[in-house]
Amino acid sequence: MKKNYSYIWISLIVLIFGIYFVPKIVDRFKSASVVESDRLNVAHRRELKEIGKAPAFSFTNQNNETITNADYEGKVYLVEFFFSTCPTICPVMNENMVKLQDEFGKDDRFAIASITIDPETDTPEHLKEHAKFLKVTMNNWHFLTGSEDAIFGLAKKFNMYVGKNDDAPGGFEHSGLFALIDKKGKIRSRNMENMDYPIIYYDGTTEEGVQMLREDIQQLIKE
Repeated sequence: MKKNYSYIWISLIVLIFGIYFVPKIVDRFKSASVVESDRLNVAHRRELKEIGKAPAFSFTNQNNETITNADYEGKVYLVEFFFSTCPTICPVMNENMVKLQDEFGKDDRFAIASITIDPETDTPEHLKEHAKFLKVTMNNWHFLTGSEDAIFGLAKKFNMYVGKNDDAPGGFEHSGLFALIDKKGKIRSRNMENMDYPIIYYDGTTEEGVQMLREDIQQLIKE
């Protein structure tokens, strides 16, 4: 008889434990999973460092309109230096920029500034034809031209190399880099992998560089 009472008490204790404690344990697991989910979301938002204020500019676009850096305020935008007759890296840069247009071009918070380093050839009319050739569809993609001194001076302020070279294909040299600028006009970039140093600019000639930009443009648009 005592054995039966013992089993009854044990059963009651198990039942009470199940009713009172199990739901609390389940809740703790749920809470833990939410915390873990939040932690992962935070981890996916990488730190994009401020490199400095983007230098001011004023140029003429493919529609003969004066465009300044003020026209880009409140937008996340890219800056590149190129020239339309470039036979080497520019076609790759153009193709990659079009990919970003196709992904973000319908969002009015995204824009592009493509600045020619060959203003003698790249008149507004010529740049308009070049934009048609590239199938540019977004209103916020400006192909910009101006005086050679102003363009080369701006590239120097960005610390992006451009230069004339008769021995180079097309007669000019330049980097294939894209600058990423946030809504407040600050140059931003992610760090180098496993290092606490910013890459500063993104490689506009590689799929890896384009993928980095996809992720970082999306993050800056949401800021």
